[in-house]
Amino acid sequence: MQETIKEMPKSQRPYEKCIREGANVLSDSELLAVILRSGTKGNNSLSLANDILSLMEKSSYPGLLGLLHMSLADLMRIHGIGEVKAVQLKCIGELSKRMASMAAKPQLSFQEPGSIATYYMEQLRHEEQELLFCMMLDGKNHLLGEQLLTRGTANATLITPREVYMEALKRHAVSLILVHNHPSGDPTPSECDMDVTHRIFQAGELLGIHLLDHIIIGDQRYVSFRQQRLLSE
Repeated sequence: MQETIKEMPKSQRPYEKCIREGANVLSDSELLAVILRSGTKGNNSLSLANDILSLMEKSSYPGLLGLLHMSLADLMRIHGIGEVKAVQLKCIGELSKRMASMAAKPQLSFQEPGSIATYYMEQLRHEEQELLFCMMLDGKNHLLGEQLLTRGTANATLITPREVYMEALKRHAVSLILVHNHPSGDPTPSECDMDVTHRIFQAGELLGIHLLDHIIIGDQRYVSFRQQRLLSE
């Protein structure tokens, strides 16, 4: 029978190693083992962590990245992962995305599309559906708020100028920036993206709410309509 974590030498126990040397020295499996805390009968937490990572290696997203792409049901199919552990693992992924956004927020500049792309990159590049966010600004380019407007299919986000500007008018926005992702990883604007953006831009000019940019997020890449000079009357 496999030894338990408590039966392992202290120098090899992930929890004690973290206290002694810091979390940064832990391997991916050791980090997961600390979070899982316990394994199953005959399979300690470190072994369970290795089983999870082995499964990820067979997927399209190997390593810890795979946690962001597995559903609760997928995780619970792993022997030793019940609902509680599955929720813990999904929350780790969500925390990582939020921490990345918070780290990027101090450098956020609405005149610099790259800073906006960085702010949304980790949140959006792992999504398997298109999500469309609207950032609403006041007359001094201060952020009034951001709103998820639509969650689309795997291929397209459906949006109309009416939906965009109803939210902007509620916030008394003077200008706005649209951000959405392409699950394919390729941020090249589609014909639909071009058409919808053009209609939203024109509607905004009539309402006095200027569309500053539309940024499409891919996998570690982005396209800014403003930078590409694709916004026009």
